[in-house]
Amino acid sequence: MMNEPKKSDPINVAKKPANNAMPVAAESAERRMGAEGNANQQSTNRTQGRDLVTQALERVRQVAKTRKTERFTALLHHVSVDLLRWSFYALSRNAAPGIDDVTWQDYESDLESNLRDLHSRVHRGAYRALPSRRRYIPKPDGRQRPLGIASLEDKLLQRAVSAVLSAIYEEDFLGFSYGFRPKRSQHDALDALVFGIQRRKVSWILDADYRNFFDTVSHDWLVRFLKLRIGDERMLRLIRKWLKAGVLENGVVAESEAGTPQGATISPLLANAFLHYVFDLWAQQWRKRHARGDMIIVRYADDTALGFEHEADARRFLADMKARSEAFGLSLHPDKTRVIRFGRFAALNRKERGLGKPETFRFLGFTMICGTKRSGGFQLQRRSRRDRMQATLRRVKDELRSRRHEPIPSQGRWLAQVIRGFNAYHAVPTNYRSLVLFRVRVTQIWKRALMRRGQRSTVPWRRMEQLRDRYLPQPRILHPWPERRFAVKHPRWEPCA
Repeated sequence: MMNEPKKSDPINVAKKPANNAMPVAAESAERRMGAEGNANQQSTNRTQGRDLVTQALERVRQVAKTRKTERFTALLHHVSVDLLRWSFYALSRNAAPGIDDVTWQDYESDLESNLRDLHSRVHRGAYRALPSRRRYIPKPDGRQRPLGIASLEDKLLQRAVSAVLSAIYEEDFLGFSYGFRPKRSQHDALDALVFGIQRRKVSWILDADYRNFFDTVSHDWLVRFLKLRIGDERMLRLIRKWLKAGVLENGVVAESEAGTPQGATISPLLANAFLHYVFDLWAQQWRKRHARGDMIIVRYADDTALGFEHEADARRFLADMKARSEAFGLSLHPDKTRVIRFGRFAALNRKERGLGKPETFRFLGFTMICGTKRSGGFQLQRRSRRDRMQATLRRVKDELRSRRHEPIPSQGRWLAQVIRGFNAYHAVPTNYRSLVLFRVRVTQIWKRALMRRGQRSTVPWRRMEQLRDRYLPQPRILHPWPERRFAVKHPRWEPCA
């Protein structure tokens, strides 16, 4: 059981610091003069970038960085009209509306009045969270993933609260946590995994995945974890409202007893905070105290990949991880969680035992393979997952049916966008064959769609090759080698990198 957070010596962030209490951070080669006034006012810049944060939150970030056990007792006042305006312009203009049927354009028509009204309701306690509208999207395995479409005001306020809480938790999260964090992407997690397997003594991989993680997060444990850093009861009350808002499906509102609403703006931050205490801190201590050999950890949301030098370490960690997860209401997926031999010596060991090629595992849309370089050394190779590619091709085929009678140049421009989007994520080193295959499959689907435009429509392959070369981009590698990008983005002094 966890100890309740200490309530002594809380910090009131609303208190204005002395002018010389917190010097402004600047490059060491150039000193920057301190601000003479308005240092704590909100920035009104409407940029959608996450790099520009409000000046008022810089004080929160500095305190969170220097005082790791401090509880923040005054946070809601940072949710100002300026921050709400910044959050509004950070929302997607074309997002589907919630149960209130208010679109982005409708809200913008009287933006300042709407923001002042929302700000007033939030600070006097009159704000009420609306249930999310349930929608389902297909998964690559044929199942349906439930999503909740929140109302526009809920998304707007959640983004503002996420900006405030991120100023605290981004100073707490560990280096091997990559999911839904600023300046961290899926490719950063993939680079860290590839770099660790190729440069560390990794011979075993634990591929771990939680079963229905976002639907089984305990509300009680989540609030208890948040209280370790958040002492503002008004902020906690807002989070409870979103957790208990429920979903509207088939005209019936179902209240949520567990889990974070998938599709909500604040869900990724809450999920990261929950796993920070349930898994990250515990795994870091386990590595220091119990691991007898090298061990690497990479986590992206609820997908986790761990590398071990010794099989015994991997088996003991898996057993301890199961017990740890069950203690907090989580469970590991039995089919997606396994320990396999993988690494630079896996192919040689399995060949000597007559076991064939080493097993593969999947992580963030790629299949990881023990391969060899042209010179003969070990190389971790990545291939696009076959089921993900087939799911994308099915969507292309369905969309082309509705575009069948559009002009060929219009179809070609749309297909070019599809291929560029696929390559933007999958064009990594060692994955060139998948890029070529995807382009070939798209060309075949396009040819069949053109031949169905009429009963006598025929498109010879010579003509199809001309259309392909004219409109569809050539496959090429867009991402650098993992070790190069990892060395740039993760300095050696970064904890847990």
